[in-house]
Amino acid sequence: MPGDLSEKVIVLTGGADGIGRECALAYAREGATVAILDRDLETALRTASEAGGDSIALHADVSDGDALRAAIDAVLKRFGRIDSVHNNAGIASPSKPLHETSEREWDDLQRINVKSVFWTTKYAFEALVASKGAILNTASMVGLIGQQDHAAYVASKGAMISLTKAMAADYARYSIRVNAVCPAGVWTPMLERWCAEQPDPSSIRQYLDDIHLLGSCPHGDVIADAAVFLLSSKARFITGCILPVSGGAELGYRR
Repeated sequence: MPGDLSEKVIVLTGGADGIGRECALAYAREGATVAILDRDLETALRTASEAGGDSIALHADVSDGDALRAAIDAVLKRFGRIDSVHNNAGIASPSKPLHETSEREWDDLQRINVKSVFWTTKYAFEALVASKGAILNTASMVGLIGQQDHAAYVASKGAMISLTKAMAADYARYSIRVNAVCPAGVWTPMLERWCAEQPDPSSIRQYLDDIHLLGSCPHGDVIADAAVFLLSSKARFITGCILPVSGGAELGYRR
């Protein structure tokens, strides 16, 4: 029986591990061919192999426009089409207020988390017009509600949320849908590293469990399920949606 993404070609940045890996596997289960773009090629190759089918992995630093252009050109040469782009690559460090953030740290966050969306859209746009495709951005609840001591990261995710709405408004005329998912906490290698940076990692782990009203801090499969829906024809009349996939974390603390 065909899946919800049957015969689709999906470009997924940051798909080697974490949320991206779960999305890659979910897309493949639903019948898609996934092109994973990641700077960790070895891990991306393992994920592509696990996804199976014709899925591939390509080395690409998403902060490098030339690298993304080459990767997207390679996808088009290989498959002849792109149906969706999922902008998932991102970093979260440093854990600092704005005045303690270095210019290098600020620039790295903006290039990887925001400018990468500029590059993927620029180079995949004509293919998405042809396929009447979809774009999905992995944002964050912090871009909606803020977070202490993460100014540069919050700024990048707030920018991605606003950009998602602008892109949705611009590209509806081409029948291209643009949406974003907003996780709260999700256990990934990046979140594990973030926890280790905190003054009291054990209390942070408890905090991350406590803020999700529907249960403890989840893994990436809950984000992948929402992502499959937003890229499928079941969401064909949804665009400009900023979808919390947060277990109710924005509503208050679970006691």
